[in-house]
Amino acid sequence: MKLMVINGPNLNMLGVREKGVYGKKSFEEVCKYIESEGKKRGNDITLFQSNIEGEIINCIQKAYYEEYDGIIINPGAFTHYSYALHDAIKGVSIPTVEIHLSNIHAREEFRKTSVTAPACIGQICGFGEFGYIMAMEALLIK
Repeated sequence: MKLMVINGPNLNMLGVREKGVYGKKSFEEVCKYIESEGKKRGNDITLFQSNIEGEIINCIQKAYYEEYDGIIINPGAFTHYSYALHDAIKGVSIPTVEIHLSNIHAREEFRKTSVTAPACIGQICGFGEFGYIMAMEALLIK
């Protein structure tokens, strides 16, 4: 499968920010893990990260024009208020899985609501970087 893996704001700071919540691995280490596990499964992985909402929307649309089979997205804080990301995901009709490293439902109240998840085929949270691999598996059955 040809998969676009999109990471939103502050994920580039993994290994630096809130290690007790997001883990000690750097963003680069997590990306290498995703690529390695994707390759084992025969997936062609494209990784993208941005702190800018519009760039993420452009990436989602690029996935459509370049005929990706699936999208795995960790929208970060955009999860909770970006109707623009919701609309972009719905607009391309590519099976998309939302993932979060932490269990957003066990954290602050504002983190428990996702406006992007309803545009996705499912949401995975609380399993750290393994969530990306779970999303790859979920896309295989979709």
